[in-house]
Amino acid sequence: MAINLSNSNIATRENRIGSITGYVGSLKDLAEKSECGTLKGCSRCFSQSSTCLSMCGLSQLAAIRDVAIIHHGPAGCSVSGAGSYYMSRVMAKKRGVTSNTIYVGTDMNENDTIFGSTETLRKVILEVNKRYSPKAIFVSSSCATGIIGEDIDSIVDEVRDEVGVPIVAVHCEGFKSRIWATGFDISDHAVLQEIVQPPREGVKSNKINFKNFFESARPEIIEMFKNFDLEPVFLYCNSTVEELSHLSESVATTCICGTLGNYIGNALEEKYGVPYIRSINQCGIKGFEAWLREIGRVTGRLDKVEKYIEEQRAIYLPQIEEVKKQLEGHTAVLGMGPGYTFEVSRVLDELGLKVVWALAWHYDKKYENGDVPPSMKYLLENDIDFEASVADQQNYEVMNILKKYNPDVYFSRHPGSTVWAIKNGTPAVYVADEYTMFGYKHTLEFAKNILDAINNRSFEENLAKRSKLPYTDWWYEQNVDTFLEEAN
Repeated sequence: MAINLSNSNIATRENRIGSITGYVGSLKDLAEKSECGTLKGCSRCFSQSSTCLSMCGLSQLAAIRDVAIIHHGPAGCSVSGAGSYYMSRVMAKKRGVTSNTIYVGTDMNENDTIFGSTETLRKVILEVNKRYSPKAIFVSSSCATGIIGEDIDSIVDEVRDEVGVPIVAVHCEGFKSRIWATGFDISDHAVLQEIVQPPREGVKSNKINFKNFFESARPEIIEMFKNFDLEPVFLYCNSTVEELSHLSESVATTCICGTLGNYIGNALEEKYGVPYIRSINQCGIKGFEAWLREIGRVTGRLDKVEKYIEEQRAIYLPQIEEVKKQLEGHTAVLGMGPGYTFEVSRVLDELGLKVVWALAWHYDKKYENGDVPPSMKYLLENDIDFEASVADQQNYEVMNILKKYNPDVYFSRHPGSTVWAIKNGTPAVYVADEYTMFGYKHTLEFAKNILDAINNRSFEENLAKRSKLPYTDWWYEQNVDTFLEEAN
């Protein structure tokens, strides 16, 4: 799908790549319908929870150093700013750098929602620029400004020359999409529109763009890429505007999660010819090796990659095999974003665990280039199948499945879901860090953590005895698709 950077608005994931938030069936059915274009999402007559796409989008931008986020909306809409602001400061301190990023709300009131408040927005932009001298300014809409049709684009265009730094309108109204990951695409679109510049003539680079969340494995990855004469540029946590302006000059783009990096990877390839690494991601041994080999192929460094793989295999594979013997035969249920659900399912299969059900918080039918996600292709090609659903973080569905299948362990990337599983008496592994199973070393650590969770159940058992859950026997007896209806 052609990416249009001349418009500050982008289509939602539902309309652009056929993403859905409701489905129950098998993995093979989900993948086969994705490939032939017959996949239909389901709607819910009851919904318990989800996440705001505005939080996802603006937290990405707030991680960039020395920028200003101006959230044009009521005070309540800026609540996500506290977490984003805190996280950006913490991550900058951990890295040993200073970030002066600020997050400002325009505090719209009832009068503003009736008569508009573009003049207030203009004053806030100019005052923020004067007081904080940011390197770039992102002016965000909100649900309120979207409903009344506030023209933030015109205000941005009018003050552009006066502020003298990159400034861009960011359209991330919370109601815009049911897919919270649309916020990731919106933040990428804003950066591509105003920050990324065309490559400078004659500039040759050995840099590789690496889209991740919190760069927790930054030192390790820098050292690894030195073996291939490559220098990673991490997006967006602790990035500078100057670094981002040269993304078009890199030799390739890769990401830690297909859901997170799909838009910017495809856009840089389409607009500037920067190859996007399309492979299963770095989770587990097979994923890590496939990812490295694709980087080697694209950048002309395959010999160096193979040498590194051989060295690492000799160190870690015997250790992983020993732990695998103790994991084989155990069962698992997963609940994660789609970029991890089907990748972690693959890793668990590598480690000998049987996935009995996987919940993806949403599902992208096809990526920007028209292909089914690589993780789904891999599972299909290797004849791996299990029950699957698309749940949009619906906890009542998770609890129904856990009660019915009673797995040996539950995996989630969201802490609230993990807590409920533990209250149910199910051992749980919270896959918080995006590098939990990155490469050989962390895959070994991950395997050992799973074994510990399975073998040490006393906490979960004791908590379950003392916890009264709101779910009745009636609900536990229902099929998980009770509240799902096929969309027209």
